[in-house]
Parts: sequence; C-alpha cells; structure tokens
Amino acid sequence: MLNSHSAERKYFNSGHLRLSYLDFGGDSEQVLVMLHGYMANARTFSELAVRFKDWRVIALDQRGHGWSDHPPGQEYARNDYVNDILSLVRTELGGQPVTILGHSLGGLNAYQFAARYPELVNTVIVEDIGAEINADFSFAAKLPHRSASLKELRESLENAGLRAIDYFAESVLEDEWGWGFRTDLKGLQISVPQSNGVWWEDWLGSSCPILLIHGGKSFILDADQAKRMEAKRPNTKLIVFEQCGHGVHSDDINGFYHAVNDFLAK
Repeated sequence: MLNSHSAERKYFNSGHLRLSYLDFGGDSEQVLVMLHGYMANARTFSELAVRFKDWRVIALDQRGHGWSDHPPGQEYARNDYVNDILSLVRTELGGQPVTILGHSLGGLNAYQFAARYPELVNTVIVEDIGAEINADFSFAAKLPHRSASLKELRESLENAGLRAIDYFAESVLEDEWGWGFRTDLKGLQISVPQSNGVWWEDWLGSSCPILLIHGGKSFILDADQAKRMEAKRPNTKLIVFEQCGHGVHSDDINGFYHAVNDFLAK
C-alpha cells in the first residue's frame, strides 16, 4: 500500500477538460472513490485514504479544484460534475461499480451520480450535505487573487468571516504572484448557486446502502434534516458526530474512519 506521500497523480479527460486524481494504490478490486468539498482537493483525504488497506482508493480533484482544469466557460452545472465521475469510472476504472465517499459538494455529486447511474455504484458515504442546500460562498469574492504571505492569506480568510481556517488552507499554493488558492474562486459564484436547491428526488432516487455522516456543529446541514433524510430513504444509516463541524473527516479522523469502515464491512 502506498503511503500518503507517494500517491500517484494521474490525469484523464472529461469532455474538453483535463482532470486530475490521486491513486493511492492497493491491489484490491474494491474501489473507493473520494470526492472533496468546495475549495478543497484530493489531498484533503490523504491521511484518511491510506487507512483503507482493503481498498484501492482514488481521490478526484473535481473540476475547478486542485490540479484539474478550470472550465473556460465556467461550466459548473450539476450534470457537469456527474459526468466527470462517469468519465472517471469508465475511462480510468474499467466501468466497474464503485463505492463513493463524498464530502459536502462531493456528497451531493455522489448521491446524484448514484441516482443517475445505479449500476455503477455499490455504496455511498455522504458527509454533511443535505437534500435541501442553501450554501453561501459569497465570501470567496472578497478573497484576494494572491497575498504577499501565508499569514496575510490566512488573515484574509478571517476577515471574510471564516472559522474553519485550516480546512480552507489545505488548498493554498504559492506561485510567482504570491499565495492564493488552487480553486476557481470566480467559478464558485457560478457553481454554488447551481448546487443549491431541493434535491429530494435525487436523494431518494437510488437504492444502494448510504451512510450519512453529520457534524453536530455543522453550518451546512442541520440535525432535523439529517434525521428526515434517514427516515425517508430506505437502506440509509445516519451517524452524528456531535462535537464535529462540517468537516467530520478532519475534525475526528479516527471516529470517521471507524464509522465508514464498519459500515463498509457490513
């Protein structure tokens, strides 16, 4: 099994975009695809991925994030994200059914993909995203294109009112212009409104097992909705991490891993 530092970076085409992913290796025929949230990238799962010894883990840089292309025409519709997963599964993974773990944006993409391509999905783990989404990423418009120092960049996050500084700092890069984000910040203003909406039809549109993980202190998903998502959809299990925020996999990596691993073992 590769360690987190030697995951192999690979590329493939989805439509006219060149997308990137990290292949954590492993000899298993069981494939676990991990999908990050807004402003993150595949490396957000580096510590988690290496714990799944019985799986081949693939972590995708979703369009506009990480080392994947930013769509020139700002194509960030729901179908665009879903088609990227389809391209990954068909061209890189041999078209076999996979298990998908998605956080936030990635969770929405995961359960929508399962609803549209049930034959390609065995199981889904959805981390802290609802069937009714009303996220506000307008703060991204206030962030500078580049900052002179890492300290200044972190201060820009604080000034924009963000609390989860470390989470957002995961996608920072330095280039000749200074410090900034490896994310299409302008594209967020196009993508987030298209992720917002009422998606009960998609949530209820698949029959595979789903594990829904909710952070009790989340600013994205509330407890009442999480309970309704479990109650309305057969074959769904809800686990609540009361002391965690929106990023349960980073707030409590041990608890998160054991919850997911136990669910997959069953």
